Amino acid sequence: MSTLGERERVPLRVRAAPDAPAAREAPAPRRVDGEIVPLRSVVAVPIVALVTVIFALVATHEAGIGFRDPDNVGARRLAMVWGFAAALVLVDIVIRAARRTGSVKPSLTALRDVRRERWTRHRAIAVTGGLVGFYVTYVAYRNLKTVVPLLRPDELYDKQLTHVDSVWFGLGKEPWEILHSVLGTGVSTQILSSVYVTFVFLLPLSLAFALVFAPNLRGGLFFATALAINWTLGAVSYLLLPARGPIYHVPQDFADLPHSHAAYLQERLLVERREFLTDPQAAEVGQNIAAFASLHCSLLFTAALAAHLLGLSRTLRVALWVLFVVSAVSTVHLGWHYAIDDIAGIAIALLALGIACYMTGFQGRERQVPAAK
Repeated sequence: MSTLGERERVPLRVRAAPDAPAAREAPAPRRVDGEIVPLRSVVAVPIVALVTVIFALVATHEAGIGFRDPDNVGARRLAMVWGFAAALVLVDIVIRAARRTGSVKPSLTALRDVRRERWTRHRAIAVTGGLVGFYVTYVAYRNLKTVVPLLRPDELYDKQLTHVDSVWFGLGKEPWEILHSVLGTGVSTQILSSVYVTFVFLLPLSLAFALVFAPNLRGGLFFATALAINWTLGAVSYLLLPARGPIYHVPQDFADLPHSHAAYLQERLLVERREFLTDPQAAEVGQNIAAFASLHCSLLFTAALAAHLLGLSRTLRVALWVLFVVSAVSTVHLGWHYAIDDIAGIAIALLALGIACYMTGFQGRERQVPAAK
């Protein structure tokens, strides 16, 4: 009987065996990873904003004027980038839902699932903190830039910076004179002016893209933190070495340049500076003239190098480096900055990236956390 029982049980084991692997190999439903990042990454930009605001409050108090958002430019730009980021979030949800369902027109259920799984409360708070903190830092930076001539009256280092440029970079001639000779002063001026002005729009767009589409959320927060730190360090450099820039120090050297949007901005900023210095309390706008260091260069260098650290596409990295080089040339060609200002801007960018890495814990080219099963 025992032998017969054993014979009867053997086929049962053989029949069950093929079914087991099939059960284990059944694919689990795909999910979008909501990605939880450490608290240090989430609070990094707000901390930079808080420190810069305190710095600005002390500086404006010492200068005898109130802390404000000149022209409401900070609020307007925050509203713009907020709306753009919201649009990008919708695009992100649609793209991910389409990939999940394999359809160019994903169902409402798939869209809701992606929204719930990826855009969690944690992620929304982190992205909101990055956007708001960045622009709070910017408003504080604008206040610090405004009070430089009040805290350092009659102190300008344009003569010294011009000397450094001619000795170090111009071989006896000013760098802008060399650029005018090599590039000309016609079409090149219009092209460089257009590139210079696009910075105003590209910077907030790059911030929104990074926070929504970066390979991982910590990387996006790292980028936002580095950009915010640029504002703080730039304001410090303005206070250390106040300067107006070549266009205001030696305007005759730029008299042959044709009228451009950059020239219009330079004239407008000079008028606003004079109005502000005439009566700082009554002036409706701040003053925005400061040469050392070049934040155009520092912020674009930060973006280009961050693209490598984030592991973004080669095409985007090359485009950012080209934009940085052309913008650096434009700052000198148009008279906004001395060549040494651009070098100082690169130094600020490197320092900002290093501080941002420390604050957020970002280590470069981090992989996306595997999706939950």
